[in-house]
Amino acid sequence: MKKILMSLFVAAMTMTVNAQVYVGGSIGVGSVKLGSNDAETTYKFVPEIGYNLNSDWAIGVAFGYQKGVCSLGKGNYDQDVDTELLQVSPYVRYTAVKSKLVNVFIDGGVGFGSYKDMGTQFQLGMRPGIAVNLNENISFVAHVGFVGFDSFSPKGDGDSSNNIGVDLDGNNVSFGLYFNF
Repeated sequence: MKKILMSLFVAAMTMTVNAQVYVGGSIGVGSVKLGSNDAETTYKFVPEIGYNLNSDWAIGVAFGYQKGVCSLGKGNYDQDVDTELLQVSPYVRYTAVKSKLVNVFIDGGVGFGSYKDMGTQFQLGMRPGIAVNLNENISFVAHVGFVGFDSFSPKGDGDSSNNIGVDLDGNNVSFGLYFNF
């Protein structure tokens, strides 16, 4: 029995070393002032884990928590409210440009979010990004914008908001750090 457990442990360690797993994510802190109200601190925590299938393709998932002022929808239901957001976003990553120092990639995925006492959000689209390889094990990663479909469904009698398009403004940028194993 001990030999079997030891063999399984060694096999698991070998797979982990060769698996090209990465973990990381992003955090954010800000201050938002709505009208004549006092400024409020907002924060976001988005851990992420992924697996490199080969040198071009990877799969991963990001989990997020945000507290503070969030923008909900566009069009029929457009407002900034103080709330909490829980989200999960699985994705497939294609790395189009690779070099020793910089990788350019695009993430295609689905996002599900739930705003506390407000409603739910669904996203389907792509997010371009760049990874700066600081060394063999650490990468600085930035995502810029979103291209795709975004839907917000409020709780209660409110109208849903559906958007299709490109969102490449300066408010849709995230920075993070990855640790590659």
